[in-house]
Amino acid sequence: MGDVPVEMSRERFEELVGDALDEVPEELLALMSNVVILVEDDPPPGDPELLGLYEGHALTERGWDYSGVLPDRILIYRRPILRICDSDEDVVDEVAVTVVHEIAHHFGIDDDRLHELGWG
Repeated sequence: MGDVPVEMSRERFEELVGDALDEVPEELLALMSNVVILVEDDPPPGDPELLGLYEGHALTERGWDYSGVLPDRILIYRRPILRICDSDEDVVDEVAVTVVHEIAHHFGIDDDRLHELGWG
């Protein structure tokens, strides 16, 4: 996959994901429903620059029959984030932005609107 500017163990990266979650507004986290946040080393084949991914049913798409489903997943991809960061602080900032971006998808906000809001 190539060299990364920041060498970091998966354990340390997961700690920084926790730090990044502390940066996400509490009001936003409190509104999330049936979502887990997971760390993966690499994104799906064919999309090597992907930093995060939301998989699931946005709150805006959940109807009266939404029940008994597996939790939505927010995936944070470790290696692509490390490739674009120069320090631990950069990693925390980038993960926080990526998590907020994916949480926004959970709320039904699309990429165009995210870019307008400065979270692109």
